[in-house]
Amino acid sequence: MAEKDANSKMNIAEVLGLACIGVLTVITVFAFDEGGVYMLAAVPTLFLIVCLAIRWPAVEKRVCVLVLGDIGRSPRMQYHAMSLAKHGYYVDMIGYGGSKPHDDILQNKFITIHNMPETPSLPKFIPRLFHYAAKVVMQSAILNVYLLIGIPRPKIILLQNPPAIPSTGVVWFIGLLRGCRVFIDWHNYGYTILSLTLGVKHILVRFSKWYEKYFGKLSSANICVTNAMREDLLKNWGIKAVTMYDRPPRIFQETDLDNQHDLFIRLSPNYPIFGSTQRNQTAFTEITPAGVKVRPDRPALLISSTSWTEDEDFSILLSALEKYENACKDNELNLPKVVCAITGKGPMKEHYKSIIATKNFQFVHICTPWLEAEDYPLLLGSADLGICLHTSSSGLDLPMKVVDMFGCRLPVCAIHFNCLDELVQHEENGLIFHNENELAQQLQDLLAGFPGNQKQLQSFRENLKPFQSMRWDDCWDKTVLPIVESLSK
Repeated sequence: MAEKDANSKMNIAEVLGLACIGVLTVITVFAFDEGGVYMLAAVPTLFLIVCLAIRWPAVEKRVCVLVLGDIGRSPRMQYHAMSLAKHGYYVDMIGYGGSKPHDDILQNKFITIHNMPETPSLPKFIPRLFHYAAKVVMQSAILNVYLLIGIPRPKIILLQNPPAIPSTGVVWFIGLLRGCRVFIDWHNYGYTILSLTLGVKHILVRFSKWYEKYFGKLSSANICVTNAMREDLLKNWGIKAVTMYDRPPRIFQETDLDNQHDLFIRLSPNYPIFGSTQRNQTAFTEITPAGVKVRPDRPALLISSTSWTEDEDFSILLSALEKYENACKDNELNLPKVVCAITGKGPMKEHYKSIIATKNFQFVHICTPWLEAEDYPLLLGSADLGICLHTSSSGLDLPMKVVDMFGCRLPVCAIHFNCLDELVQHEENGLIFHNENELAQQLQDLLAGFPGNQKQLQSFRENLKPFQSMRWDDCWDKTVLPIVESLSK
């Protein structure tokens, strides 16, 4: 922390020094100027001072990681920051507060978090176009303040895309003023997400596509999340990118029984479905003289992680669980009870919670916990099956939640979309479905005879071992570090 504070103080001292020179210049002009003679010299002098302030020599190994979103809900950008810090780079991480970032971020002396204020909400009667324009203007102003004077000058600005508006244009402008290299991490296309609500022909969607392409082409370097996106960027926009697949950090592992038991005990006060009325028991585990054991009558634990947005239709999962409930009532397949945990925050969470509340299930229990960053991998590592309903708006990105699940050797049932086969191989490390009927059938096939019979689930787990051998650090050092070192020169 001392190094971090010292660096910040140096920057403040430099800016204050230049500000004093500027103030003295202004005083001189107003005190002695006659007929505006000195004004002609003062204007370019002040402009030079401003340029010196914002282009003051950067620390050789300093990177700004920019997220126009909740930092705590941006795991890939957090991993970038931790990898940069591991290699000795000072990192200024700019984004919105809200969710708690990972402890490794908060405790790292090389990483400083700058939480931007949220843009104020406008009255709902204001037309959508005006509302959108006003939000962009306010975000642009806030970004300019933070990137111009809120942080020391970085060598590189690593930007998450989407959202593209206004961040890509603002970052290009700041890079021009401060002499920074712009490095974009393409997670998806922002205009395709906007088209989900406005339609592909809407003027805002067409403008967003032009804006994203224009400023994307002005970047110094690019990475993306799939080979399909890399090829699309090059073919349609002329942007050369390197594929950096999402890979789980080492915190995503199978959870041992002792930690499973502790986790379920910890969750049970807020989510009683994880607990038990019996002492030394949870719904899934029990303490015996020989230690913590799995309960032979335990339910199957399903987990799905979501940001509760339009590109994930949870009615598919609810319909499939309803069909599973009916199959349990028929009692022909020896199906277990199911606990389905749906984690995450987002705009449509309350909508789906109200639908879930109307269900009168006996064999299926649904809960929607929000987990701390440290508990999320523990729950994934305790689960029996993951469910993914992510359908890419562009058909070119991959669900990071599946990457995390695979890191914990958790098999997945995932809904089909283009390029999913870059991650999920049907009947190898999971199953792919197209609708609720297929998902319901897959749940019944995988869980028949559970927990005694887990033959297919265990086969998927064995096939996931090679995936676990390549972790985030290994992939990042091989793919991204050379780009960062090149841009830092």
